Amino acid sequence: MNGIILAELVLYCLVMAVLGYRYGRKEMSHSDFLLGGKKLPGWALAFSERATGESAWLLLGYTGFVFASGLSAIWVAVGIVIGIVCAWLFLADRFRQEAERYGALTLPSYLAKRFGAHGRTILWLSTVLIFSFMMFYFSAQIAGAGKTLFTVFHIDPKLGMVISVAIVIMLSYTGGFVSVVWTDMIQSVLMLATLVILPIVALLEIYSGGLSISAALHQAKPGLDSWTGGAAGFALGLLLFNNFAWFFGYLGGQPQLSVRFMALKDAREAKTAKTVAIIWTLLAYGGAFLIGLAAVALYQNQSFADVETVLPHMALDLLPPWLAGLLLSGILAAIVTTADSQLLVITSSISEDIVRRSLRLRLSEKQLVALSRAVVVVAGLLGLVLAMTSESLVYFIVSWAWAGIGCTLSPAILLSFFWKRYSGVGVIATIVAGFVSTILWISSPLEAIISSRFATFAIALAAGVLFSLLFPDRQQAR
Repeated sequence: MNGIILAELVLYCLVMAVLGYRYGRKEMSHSDFLLGGKKLPGWALAFSERATGESAWLLLGYTGFVFASGLSAIWVAVGIVIGIVCAWLFLADRFRQEAERYGALTLPSYLAKRFGAHGRTILWLSTVLIFSFMMFYFSAQIAGAGKTLFTVFHIDPKLGMVISVAIVIMLSYTGGFVSVVWTDMIQSVLMLATLVILPIVALLEIYSGGLSISAALHQAKPGLDSWTGGAAGFALGLLLFNNFAWFFGYLGGQPQLSVRFMALKDAREAKTAKTVAIIWTLLAYGGAFLIGLAAVALYQNQSFADVETVLPHMALDLLPPWLAGLLLSGILAAIVTTADSQLLVITSSISEDIVRRSLRLRLSEKQLVALSRAVVVVAGLLGLVLAMTSESLVYFIVSWAWAGIGCTLSPAILLSFFWKRYSGVGVIATIVAGFVSTILWISSPLEAIISSRFATFAIALAAGVLFSLLFPDRQQAR
């Protein structure tokens, strides 16, 4: 079995390498490298955005979370799905329009140009924020790859991480944004196939074996068979709210997702992209939730050293080798699609936001592309080191990074889009408050009470409003 699966994984890697090489041969400007020149179709950007947004966290982290938490894990999916739908319906086309209006290639450069008097400070603070948390987010993907390869082939997890980083660096280095989007599209299909096919097979296995998900949930441990996790009163409110709090990170503040909105060509392409993205999301999260529940019934008498390996175990146990290989490639696809996009975000923060916009170094387009590629390699290797030295679970690393970046920058985007009195000082206050509050919150007992995903959003939003009122921009003060 392992030989067939290994052959398919190698074939998958070769296909990705060929695609990366194809786009890497083309001459491209810095704008093409970072944003694709706004020439990509909306449906491809939608597949890419969804694959980027739902990484190893969804296939490994969330399925394991459902396996360990039971029915109450549904509220995580509810919050995320609503957040994704709101982002595509109300923010995507606005991002496209604002990017065109200000000629912005990145989310920080949009904020800097929108509030020009404080542009340099905004660029530096945004870069520090994105680099700090995005590196941990990136390392979580690489850690997920190591888990997958260890589960399937018993390869040393660190060797699996090295292999994964090599693929990610190659894709990001060669063709930039265009290469990443087209390879994301293929990988997005693989991910969706995994999340649709595997739960169907698992449910058929449960039915044919005379098993019961509801009985397994009841017998496993207290609370698993309850939509409220067995909690009541105030504890129930906190459970539902903290799980739902993922919603706040999807409101425009994730740069690796927002750049897909900015790359949309026109309103027609944006409309197509919305439909594709929403359908993909509903199918993927429904499938991931069912996989976690099915695992409770299938493995009720077994224990896992790491619950985040439930999905690969299930694929190996239930599927023929050729299909298991394809679907397990979907896990690596999830990792690669998010990781290469994260590398490009880190790269754009340094080459575009700092070197070109803040330091205003006069580099040619060719030199800027070369610089971006160098940053890809350095950042990729740094992420590998972090992945090898971190023992945290994928789910929790991603949740903290989600708070630090998404729940900090989401208030900045919402206020800049929908509140005319938002000021440059308000943007600075939003970023500083979000960055500091995330670090302090996750380091304190408060994280166990109220998630930093909500706390960061609320504190950053309040700081942005307060400082905008205290320090309005000059044109507003007149």
